[in-house]
Amino acid sequence: MPHASPPAAQPPRRYPLKDFFRNPDRGFFRLADDGKTLGFMQPAALDEHPARMNIYVQPLQDGQPAGEPRRLTGETARDISNFFWKGNDIVLYQKDFGGDENFHVLAVNARTGTVHDLTPYPGVRAGIEDDLPDDPGHVLISHNQRDPQVFDVYRVNVHTGAAVLVAQNPGNVVGWQTDHAGKVRAALTSDGLETTLLYRDDEATPFRPLITTDYRTTVSPAFFTFDDRKFYALSNRGRDKLALVVIDPARPDDEELVYATGEVDLDAAGYSRKRRVLTLAAYQTDRPRRHYFDAQTEALYQQLESLLPGYDVAIQGWNRDEDTYIVAAYNDRTPGARYLFQAGTGTLHKLADINPSIPEADMSPVRPVRYASRDGLDIHGYLTLPAGRAPRGLPCIVNPHGGPWARDGWGYNPEVQFLANRGFCVLQMNFRGSTGYGRRFWEAGFGQWGLAMQDDITDGVRWLIDQGIADPARIGIYGGSYGGYATLAGIAFTPDLYAAAVDYVGVSNLFTFMNTIPPYWKPLLAKMHDMVGHPERDHDRLAATSPALHVDRIRTPLLIAQGAQDPRVNKAESDQVVQALRQRGVEVEYLVKDNEGHGFHNDENKFEFYAAMEAFFVEHLKP
Repeated sequence: MPHASPPAAQPPRRYPLKDFFRNPDRGFFRLADDGKTLGFMQPAALDEHPARMNIYVQPLQDGQPAGEPRRLTGETARDISNFFWKGNDIVLYQKDFGGDENFHVLAVNARTGTVHDLTPYPGVRAGIEDDLPDDPGHVLISHNQRDPQVFDVYRVNVHTGAAVLVAQNPGNVVGWQTDHAGKVRAALTSDGLETTLLYRDDEATPFRPLITTDYRTTVSPAFFTFDDRKFYALSNRGRDKLALVVIDPARPDDEELVYATGEVDLDAAGYSRKRRVLTLAAYQTDRPRRHYFDAQTEALYQQLESLLPGYDVAIQGWNRDEDTYIVAAYNDRTPGARYLFQAGTGTLHKLADINPSIPEADMSPVRPVRYASRDGLDIHGYLTLPAGRAPRGLPCIVNPHGGPWARDGWGYNPEVQFLANRGFCVLQMNFRGSTGYGRRFWEAGFGQWGLAMQDDITDGVRWLIDQGIADPARIGIYGGSYGGYATLAGIAFTPDLYAAAVDYVGVSNLFTFMNTIPPYWKPLLAKMHDMVGHPERDHDRLAATSPALHVDRIRTPLLIAQGAQDPRVNKAESDQVVQALRQRGVEVEYLVKDNEGHGFHNDENKFEFYAAMEAFFVEHLKP
């Protein structure tokens, strides 16, 4: 049972909040194509602004950094969230403004420091479709400048920003797929309820429909076969779980099965560009798993696991020759370290510890658990018990994930470890509607916001109490996005269950939520109506399950945090709950950040939110 392990001699010391949530001193390592330059990010405080994650480069010699790092970017408003190399000299990164998710794509020359905004259009969302590794001067970028609801694809010069249209969206394409030569060869269209995979033999030929399914069936192209004539896809046609298949456009209904687990959906597949072979399939049961197709890849992972015992390893990047790798070593109690590995010599050089101020030995194991829902479904989840405390009668925080069409997995989670360090047990659960467990489990959540999906969360609370782990009088609930909705639903519809609640950018009103989605979600609105509910057809159900319309039932102490620029969950979602509660004289703490969107990213805002959350849970749950 989850509480069979003996408690440690005494609880570990309380580590500073900022140590859990601050940006790493150095992280996000990436290799230039030739393997001679390392890119990474670290905080830089410029012109008296707060420190933001910016991109640095450093030469590599004999498998380790040499010389001084050089800062390439000078962002002061927000952290850069990600970047990657284009060839040996250009670094590409994306930035948005205040969290509005209207990302621009920028290119910076690693030798000269010259920065080009490749998509300098206000209010437009852009993303990289293909980095065109064989074309040193160009990338494929999609954006919605022509029509806010859809994305066209352009071949963009990374030195000048000059753009040429290569695929215009007819109005219903929701995803594009390139072949190994960087040609746009496939597209997914949706009318909301039906999905069609379009295909063409080359860019001069018009697209033709290949496969049409309802949206509940997935046929998602992953990458082309190495002769560019067929393609690998993740498909659940005629089965419950996503499997890796090969589809021949000449016979699109005859899938060739490559690999399936039968237990869970496959998440992804990988290949070697250099050797032109399939390498692995990735999936998650209780923990991340890999299936190897290729002996060389399997030997590489086995070598890394033997060099880094006690850690899960992930390969995060490599050079074009595929002989130098960025390797992450982590587990459930630490984000771990990053290494540079040279396959030829077998040498491993540590680049950085991601969070050395939090000792792994003082953190809490994350244990896979399962319990039965009231109608007999298996609900999988993760239980984190505070180190050094007997697992009886604990204050507990139930932490439903966002999405909701996503899942929680095993690994290091700073929020969970922070709460455990403060003496709380934490339960995360993959309620019905979560992805990864097959189509039937996902579909079981349709039309069940605030109903059976919420019951699965409630049943997890009951399980914690029945196990003797939780003190029934000291249970809190905290979640973001859909998890924020589940938090509000929990205190509105099961008001006796929770002693405190924290809603982070959560949906409160299912009518206003669907009226305020970003324009590029509009093609998917029919699907949202089918999966969540239609404002007219399902009016009574949506009204019954919108917490904002039932604030008269809420009496649990509540803290709400919201980004003013959030394009997904509009600020009005939080405003209406706060206003209604305050009119009733119910105190609710409300934290709004004008320079954030769907979740807080800047360090100072994260610190303020987590400090408020800690004080709130300590006051009401008394760990």
